[in-house]
Amino acid sequence: METVLEKYENKIFEDIKHIDEFGNEFWLARELQDVLEYKKWQKFINVIVHAKKACEQSKYIIDEHFTQVGKMVDIGSKTSRSILDYKLSRYACYLIVQNSDPRKEVVALGQTYFAVQTRKMELTEKEYSKLTEDEKRFYQRNLTRKGNYSLNQVAKKCGVKNFDKFHNAGYKGLYNGETANDIAKRKGLRYREDILDNMGSEELAANLFRITQTESKLKRDNVYSEKVSCETHNKIGKIVRNAIKEAGGIMPEDLLKPEKSLKEIKKEMFIDKLK
Repeated sequence: METVLEKYENKIFEDIKHIDEFGNEFWLARELQDVLEYKKWQKFINVIVHAKKACEQSKYIIDEHFTQVGKMVDIGSKTSRSILDYKLSRYACYLIVQNSDPRKEVVALGQTYFAVQTRKMELTEKEYSKLTEDEKRFYQRNLTRKGNYSLNQVAKKCGVKNFDKFHNAGYKGLYNGETANDIAKRKGLRYREDILDNMGSEELAANLFRITQTESKLKRDNVYSEKVSCETHNKIGKIVRNAIKEAGGIMPEDLLKPEKSLKEIKKEMFIDKLK
């Protein structure tokens, strides 16, 4: 079950994401139809209709999230015709998944995934404050996942090949010399269990700051070697640690480990959806 869930979250949905000329992300309804395993377009259109109604009831402008577009398809004999499609925002996809057939495993997984996502790409401070601790954890974990991906792309251009060494350099700076394995052992985690999935929102936020600031520093300084990249990551980790100390905060290694990992919470949510 874990493998299927990870595949859905990290691959299936993101694989069909598009970016327009202005840098905005969007999805096409016909492609989402295939992912959600709807064989007939007419049945999927019914789902879209319900999603549009939900959008309207939430006081959002439908056309901003469900943009009707034409798609040319080959019908044989060197001829083609235009068929209806929709350019969907992330929020539109959220509504569609919420209105899809929950008996489909991929839909149930999708509902679990979106249940802990904000309707917007970013939350305002007021909206964030209203989230539960677990919702904050999911939100921060999603940001750290994206941040690490972006950081890895930059680090690769800077000459980094040993990414375990690179990331441990950052952890050592932030955690007073602890590597990722040291953190995992201290938290009592099983082999290869994700340490970020076992952090509270405050600890995740500290790591996110380390990640984003390291990426910015590598870019600004035009770093060209693995050695300098690791030194930079370690230095930023120490800077974040010192900032926490000066603010009178709790050191990352002293923050309590949550009772349940995010993976365990997602599994429980998935099971509840199937009941």
